[in-house]
Amino acid sequence: MKSSLHTLALAAALTALAGCATPPAHPPAAEINLVALNDLHGNLEATKFTYAGVADKAPRTVMAGGIDTIAGALQQWRREDSELLLVGAGDMVGASPALSAMWADEPTIAALDMLGLTVTSAGNHEFDGGRKELLRQQHGGCDSPRPEKACRFVAQYGGAKFGYLAANVVDEQSGKTILPAYRILEARGVKVAFIGAVLKGTADVVVASGIAGLRFLDEAEAVNRLLPELRAQGVGAFVVLVHEGGRTVSPFDQQYCDNLEGDLVPIVKRLDPAIKLVISGHSHKGYLCKVDGKVVTQAQMGGHMLSRIKLVVDRQTGSVVDVDARNVVIEQGAYPAEPKVAAYLASVRERSNRELAKPVARIAVPTVMRATDGADESALGKLVADATLMAALPFGAQVAFMNRDGIRQHLEAGAGNVVSKGQALATLPFGNTLVVMDLTGAQLRTLLEQQWVADKVQVRGLLQVSEGLTYKYKLGEGGKAAVTDIMLNGVPLDDNATYRVATNNFLAGGNDAFPMFARGTNRAETGIRDIDSLTAYLERRERDGKPAGLASAQPRIQRIQ
Repeated sequence: MKSSLHTLALAAALTALAGCATPPAHPPAAEINLVALNDLHGNLEATKFTYAGVADKAPRTVMAGGIDTIAGALQQWRREDSELLLVGAGDMVGASPALSAMWADEPTIAALDMLGLTVTSAGNHEFDGGRKELLRQQHGGCDSPRPEKACRFVAQYGGAKFGYLAANVVDEQSGKTILPAYRILEARGVKVAFIGAVLKGTADVVVASGIAGLRFLDEAEAVNRLLPELRAQGVGAFVVLVHEGGRTVSPFDQQYCDNLEGDLVPIVKRLDPAIKLVISGHSHKGYLCKVDGKVVTQAQMGGHMLSRIKLVVDRQTGSVVDVDARNVVIEQGAYPAEPKVAAYLASVRERSNRELAKPVARIAVPTVMRATDGADESALGKLVADATLMAALPFGAQVAFMNRDGIRQHLEAGAGNVVSKGQALATLPFGNTLVVMDLTGAQLRTLLEQQWVADKVQVRGLLQVSEGLTYKYKLGEGGKAAVTDIMLNGVPLDDNATYRVATNNFLAGGNDAFPMFARGTNRAETGIRDIDSLTAYLERRERDGKPAGLASAQPRIQRIQ
């Protein structure tokens, strides 16, 4: 009897304990790890990167990026989470170094597949070759508007395994998107929708003929209208991959800035409140910010940096309840190079180096000098400015400017005064791209006067100008100069007229103490690299029977004593 009473008491106690062990109010959450990459621009190799983080007392300069090191970092992080997802925010290709550009960026797309990229928004540079080339890069094939480059690295290009997304790019006739608007991926048993968009101003920065028949819609509206469709598929977690950017004075690793500015901000503010994470690109800035409760990230450019992001998703509702993000500099040596990717990079280098030895064109002299020898102009400076103008003519350019320090060294020729691809690249190695903009005559006059700000003219010299532009200047007190007799193709400059001006993207951002460039309107980011404009110019001059390199006797810039 005692034993029975004891058994009954024990059973009652266990029942009571079981009654206390009620399920938690909220089901367990899932943690989904993302890595985000933006604006790689075909940078397969590491490049110099100067940065200062929250803990840095002074800027640091390191070699950062490189697909071998990026692969090493991803390999290490995937050991921590095998379900980690690598995603992108556009401009994976375009404005690329020769290592990638000479092969129509096919090596970069292959490298991104090796890294395990899943999806990326299209960027404006994905449209550099037009709709046809973008679709070829996605789906494969050799029918390209760049036949001299396409399918030269491999005989049959198979296309990207990752997916390009663009919710806001539609065919004018059908009204349908030319690329998928989104992709639903799954990790930890949770569905996450990645929605892609490119800046609606893409049409203003690419060649019009390549995107004829396309419309670029409002980014926020294109994203928001997809949410009911996604919810109907059981998705409650949304991530926006948008190729549009902002700027902030906050360090790249500050969590989280509240001072983000630029074209991205109004887009984020108009996104549905259910969207908690926006991964951005385009402005080449590293930041971790919050806008209206949404985390907004960007990881600089060129593979220098990656964003590591953790999404916390409520398993019951499927919605994002928390986002944690940080930016990581991918410094060479910090992560062991992944052997297979390192071997692939070595093979690309070997193939490319053979290509770089190939001849470009014959020039008129053994060496075109970069040095000014005390003058205001150099033979090479004028040559590069002329090459810039020729390349920018399809964008309406009337005049071009080149900065002296954008030219690394003299243009050397080999036997028979023939310049190789490698020799041309040594002259313009920085991978700058050409930008065309509108400036008024008054703004052009001010731009020329800005050359004498403080001691800048002694440090960086005068801008090199293209054929057709001439002016005179006279130095006054305090080192300033009065600029007079500005002529364009023999016609006096009209302060009230608008002119199309071409330059490289470094100057176009207002750098080198030329803020007037930053005020240029109706800007076209041509996607044309300065090295490509130079080689095309040399080829054209030889073909016309007028090899480049002889400086004209008539100065374009004249100092009045």
